[in-house]
Amino acid sequence: MKKINIIGAGLSGSEAAYQLSKRGYSVNLYEVKRLKRNSVQVTNNLAELVCSNSLRSDDLLNAVGTLKEEMRLLDSLIIKAAEFARVPAGGSLAVDREKFSEYVTKALNDNPLINIIDEEVSEIDNEAVTLIASGPLTTEKMQNQINDLLGKDDFYFYDAVAPIITKDSINMDIAFRKNRYEKGETEDYINCPMTKEQYDHFYNELINAELAIGHLEGEDSFKYFEGCMPVEGMAKRGEKTLLFGPMKPQGLRNLDGTTNYAVVQLRQDDAKDSLYNIVGFQTNLKWPEQKRVFSLIPGLENANFVRYGVMHKNNFINSPKVLNSFLQLKTNSNIFFAGQITGVEGYVESTVTGIIAAINIDKYLNNQPLVVPPSSTVTGALINYINKASTTNFQPMKANWGIIDEIDVDKRNGKNAKKEAYSQRALAAMKEFIDKI
Repeated sequence: MKKINIIGAGLSGSEAAYQLSKRGYSVNLYEVKRLKRNSVQVTNNLAELVCSNSLRSDDLLNAVGTLKEEMRLLDSLIIKAAEFARVPAGGSLAVDREKFSEYVTKALNDNPLINIIDEEVSEIDNEAVTLIASGPLTTEKMQNQINDLLGKDDFYFYDAVAPIITKDSINMDIAFRKNRYEKGETEDYINCPMTKEQYDHFYNELINAELAIGHLEGEDSFKYFEGCMPVEGMAKRGEKTLLFGPMKPQGLRNLDGTTNYAVVQLRQDDAKDSLYNIVGFQTNLKWPEQKRVFSLIPGLENANFVRYGVMHKNNFINSPKVLNSFLQLKTNSNIFFAGQITGVEGYVESTVTGIIAAINIDKYLNNQPLVVPPSSTVTGALINYINKASTTNFQPMKANWGIIDEIDVDKRNGKNAKKEAYSQRALAAMKEFIDKI
């Protein structure tokens, strides 16, 4: 049997290793982080969540909620880990980061078919079946190898991480607990309300604060992925932009029923309920500036920051140009790609490409036709997007109903009827796909 190498033990690589071991394959899983961490890695565990601790909505009316249900049907290790490490987050699936990655690490360490190798891969073995899941912060040596495989394409975006503060430093005389539109059975979010005067002061300080990396002058010309736009970059688009983004007040009235001009939400980040992240406040401000400006938020005047936000360059390949619809390199059938490097964006989106890549490696090694779920599923629609998007202006994509095959629904059935139809059709199609394979 051919040797299978997986490069990268993030979400997609870890998931693929698990999926291949289930099918009886021995896997060499290469990971460099224990020897050389990148700018956002903190622990030695595999499948580390370096950005948000949220896997986003669990609601089947949301495309990402349906995607997670598709992954449950596909027996996803990452979804199992998320359920194990779940923390309260209203209608979202958020996790304790350490418990989550410890669960995945233990599952892979205990698997006799998975050989975890702490090594930086400096050369891709073109004769071995290889899955490249090195992530968006690929090492320089690996990036050079990928460039040799594909040719150099100048595709990148800048990604940002939000700060985390301690719960006991939040002033609950000002802040209040409530979920937006009071969704969920418990009040999982802490909310910091703002008057117009407070917002105006905060806004002016934010847009004039000093950025962390001096060589990022010309920030306005950078290609950001919209889902990870730094809060200061978003603010510079217009005085009210934040009011329609991370500081929107809709659905978050004060406990006495009064309304606010703006609201900042804080979401639980650990199982002990001691840490909270500032939702949507990814940033590239200098650390002292983060302390100064974000402490202007009512309720956070004495906030204790345990992690400041950072911004870093994320790489992704020109998938529509170089990959076929089975996540296989067009020029070398032994090479597959998975994860964020393919141009999907988000934890679960990255993970599901690892599942599909593993399924197709199995098919490839057994000389069977390769497969992909239909584009009526969220999984299939994501892969269809990265395979058929423009090769000249390819940008990362998150799960959303806009990329799913269109469906006609009578609008008189209610505003959620179309989403319900999308979700039901997607899950039925995924079950049929699983039965076939």
